[in-house]
Amino acid sequence: QVQLVESGGGLVQAGGSLSLSCAASRRTFSNYAMGWFRQAPGKEREFVATISWSGENTYYADSVKGRFTFSRDNAKNTVDLQMNSLKPEDTAVYYCAARVGNNTYAHPRGYDYWGQGTQVTVSS
Repeated sequence: QVQLVESGGGLVQAGGSLSLSCAASRRTFSNYAMGWFRQAPGKEREFVATISWSGENTYYADSVKGRFTFSRDNAKNTVDLQMNSLKPEDTAVYYCAARVGNNTYAHPRGYDYWGQGTQVTVSS
């Protein structure tokens, strides 16, 4: 079992920045690829970014590419999502997720564990 706790959400104006963090409970955190997903009201959960267990490979949704940066620190059991140049359409609940293995994956079905989510609101 892996417990994931997100933090860092909040309210920001368009063009601003936020940094989300996700802390994992398991000491074998480095055995998991990680992902960030988001869900806006009335919409399906969508992929944001994923990172391999080594941190060497990252993959981003086209909508956030060039604005968001996904990183991990296996010594601290944490992953971070730095979000810059935020837009109102980035408003959503953001979820951290973990999947067993090294491979990055861009669909929610591929993930085994989920955090509770953190709200990000971008005002225009």
